[in-house]
Amino acid sequence: MRLREIPITAWIGIFGILLVFFCAIFAPLIAPHGEREIVGDIWVAANDQFLLGTDNLGRDLLSRLIFGARTTLFVALAASVLSFSIGIFLSFTAAVSRGIIDQTLSRFNDLMMSIPTLIFALVVLAVLPQSLWILIVVMAVLDSTRVYRLGRAVALDVAVMEFVEAAKLRGEGKMWIIFREILPNTLTPLLAEFGLRFAFSILFLSTLSFLGLGIQPPAADWGGMVKDNKDGIIFGISAALIPGGAIAALAICVNMVVDWLLKRTSSLKGGRGDG
Repeated sequence: MRLREIPITAWIGIFGILLVFFCAIFAPLIAPHGEREIVGDIWVAANDQFLLGTDNLGRDLLSRLIFGARTTLFVALAASVLSFSIGIFLSFTAAVSRGIIDQTLSRFNDLMMSIPTLIFALVVLAVLPQSLWILIVVMAVLDSTRVYRLGRAVALDVAVMEFVEAAKLRGEGKMWIIFREILPNTLTPLLAEFGLRFAFSILFLSTLSFLGLGIQPPAADWGGMVKDNKDGIIFGISAALIPGGAIAALAICVNMVVDWLLKRTSSLKGGRGDG
């Protein structure tokens, strides 16, 4: 793959993602003020001192937005990685094992997918203690059901190929077949799906935070920032629109990159041969 073959939309998406990651990594260095520091009156309009204005407590919106990128990305990325680890391992195991293992895992996955995700998450998070890691695990478990469905589909497609049958005849174990034969030949659709699930995790986390069961204040989080400043919309204050725009922009950037990845493969079999 050559750089000039990457479309402009993908470049825009890559730039947007890198910008958010840069803000997340270097937040303490580039933020004008502290994450929880009250620096002025409430809902001050943008000016030379506060480039994006202040929020409902008088905290600098730009600083909160930068620190919120760190929290939002960390939770969404951790949940996406964990959900993929669970979903891919179980789906590939089901595809290789077949029989009762495949049926049991698939029916349980169907049962989990039949429950509305948001309602299930709200019920579980309302019962369990408020913890960042509990939030990540709940998001990952719910999202792994979608990963399982795709993983099983692509794994079944590859599992019937000759090189997999040859590995079985050589006496290779299930873990060898999963990680050395099936996984490398399904990377392209899985990477594209990872991007989609990552974007979904950002939106899902923001929804939970807006409803009060995501990232807990005073920690900065884009969804929580929308919740904190939503009442200002009544008075024509745009403080809630800024983090809302950041959520939408990041989701669009991720989708632009995912669209490019999907166009690079013509089928679900997209691993070793793509270059």
